[in-house]
Amino acid sequence: MKLLGVDFTSAPSRRKPITVAHGQLEGGTLVCEALARHEAWPGFEQLLRAPGPWLGAFDFPFGLPRDGVSKLGWPDHWPELVAHCAALGKQAFKSALDADRTERPYGARYPHRATDIPARSHSPFKLVNPPVGMMFLEGATRLLAAGVTIAGMCQADPLRIAVEAYPALVARKVSGASYKSDERTKQTPERERVRREIVAALSGGQLTPGLTVRLPDEIKVEACSDGSGDLLDALLALTQAAAAWSARADNYGLPRNFDPVEGWIVGASDALKEK
Repeated sequence: MKLLGVDFTSAPSRRKPITVAHGQLEGGTLVCEALARHEAWPGFEQLLRAPGPWLGAFDFPFGLPRDGVSKLGWPDHWPELVAHCAALGKQAFKSALDADRTERPYGARYPHRATDIPARSHSPFKLVNPPVGMMFLEGATRLLAAGVTIAGMCQADPLRIAVEAYPALVARKVSGASYKSDERTKQTPERERVRREIVAALSGGQLTPGLTVRLPDEIKVEACSDGSGDLLDALLALTQAAAAWSARADNYGLPRNFDPVEGWIVGASDALKEK
């Protein structure tokens, strides 16, 4: 099975591309084979349409909080919800989320999905720092258009499967300290030290029980030196893809009763058990 780990951005460019780690499982070993960067949407869309079999773990929210969807009166079935948001367009989508936020009490402006609580991930209704809402809009609409199966949410091509990743969930097993920044002035030696710790744990097989990770030396060096953390996040997402594929007989490791409007992050169930 081909595996993909995808660090996503809602506005791919030369400075901030979508970063993809390609790999596969060989027994109990995850082998990272190649890296790719997509600076514009056509390359990413071509990736989604590449013939299977493959499973990809994508670092963006697949769904929206049920509370927010209900409050806005939007469709409560995932394909129709995504199509509705796509039809709204960026500005109307942003305006709807802005209006929802202003109507909520201070300190609770952003509704969260059930999976966001154990994963400690941002609300998909957030539009800045980071723009998670736009990541949903740009990412989910392309998954739907490409006819990819969304595990537990949308059945389409059975040979192209997508699960939701959140690399920080894996990184926290090593350190809760920040390891990345898109601002060069904040790409400090301390953050590089944390990246080195994470890469060492990753290649030492300490992050995912029962999974050994084999990284080429050049990829290790690049992941440590990349101050943006994009490459490391793609590698961490790749381990989440491997975990999902290994648990494919058990709903890819996802809860069987999670809300298909909201989606669920790979590994969030484990974080919930640990709380």
